[in-house]
Amino acid sequence: MLTTIEGYQEIIRQQRQVCVRGGGSKTALTCTEDGVTLVSTAGLSGVLEYQPDEFTFSALAGTPVAELERILAEYDQYLPFDPLLAEAGATLGGCVASGLSGPGRYRYGGVRDFILGVQFIDGQGGLVRAGGKVVKNAAGFDLPKFMVGSLGCYGMLVELSFKVLPRPTATATLRARYESLVNGLAALVRLTRQPLEIFALELEQDASLLVQVGGAPETLNARLERLRLLLGGVEVETLTEEAERELWQMRREFAWLPQGWSLVKIPLTPRRAPALEAELESAGAMRIYSAGANLAWVGWPGETGVLDALLTRLDLSGLKVLGKPGEARLGMQTGASFERRMKQALDPLGRFVCAR
Repeated sequence: MLTTIEGYQEIIRQQRQVCVRGGGSKTALTCTEDGVTLVSTAGLSGVLEYQPDEFTFSALAGTPVAELERILAEYDQYLPFDPLLAEAGATLGGCVASGLSGPGRYRYGGVRDFILGVQFIDGQGGLVRAGGKVVKNAAGFDLPKFMVGSLGCYGMLVELSFKVLPRPTATATLRARYESLVNGLAALVRLTRQPLEIFALELEQDASLLVQVGGAPETLNARLERLRLLLGGVEVETLTEEAERELWQMRREFAWLPQGWSLVKIPLTPRRAPALEAELESAGAMRIYSAGANLAWVGWPGETGVLDALLTRLDLSGLKVLGKPGEARLGMQTGASFERRMKQALDPLGRFVCAR
């Protein structure tokens, strides 16, 4: 197993085409093309620098997210965007390359809002460093943010730097049950217009609205009471501490997805959710509207060609995260011209093959 950046550089130079693989937790994003060499980042693992007082760390791309979370927890710190699929073996590099964030992105933003710097091997085997290791403003093109969601198309990530936040001392989650998803969506929109500092806000397909808040324990009860008033005369349940932990863990690991189904991420807005919901319900899909209904996680029971056509008709895009490899990008796609220019700049020989 390769364990040095120099070794990976040499491999990249020697191969005609390569596909970079992290922990393999996002099965639909794995390349399966003939003649393409699979390069695993497993040999590049470990935290290089962690400064709890500065709330920053740098680590190699193959470092398991679960390992990072344990280290940060020792100092009551965490990555607030809720990295996904940590128990399934997700790595830090895969987290960045996929660009996926969990329920906590509603309050604090996604991966791109916490990444500070990257180091990657380009298509000619050269080493490129962009950004830094400290929190500061930067001028010019923000290459670290560009690599978020790049799917390994432009280079092999080898080192990443992030900022972190203190973990809240206490959290609480309410579940409000509505008669219809339309009513639940209306309540969700009302909450987004209030200065409530909600941590997570999700709507389930059974019209249950989930609201998580956090902070000092002595302030939570008053905030929960205010939320109950705003939720509007429906059945509201406060989850127990154990139930709350299990719920959000299930969300981060997609434990609700039936075996053999595909998982697709669909960027959205609350206004466009009803039209999508009508199509998904008739198709028998499972769905969770996350991040204040700015994102839908869709469980799809069969081949995704039908979903591809559905999204195209609604002028929406999707990314297949779990399921069979192949045709990861669904629906309408934009920015192709810009992506081609960046590909030519960073990988002119076309060495890096990624999920499409």
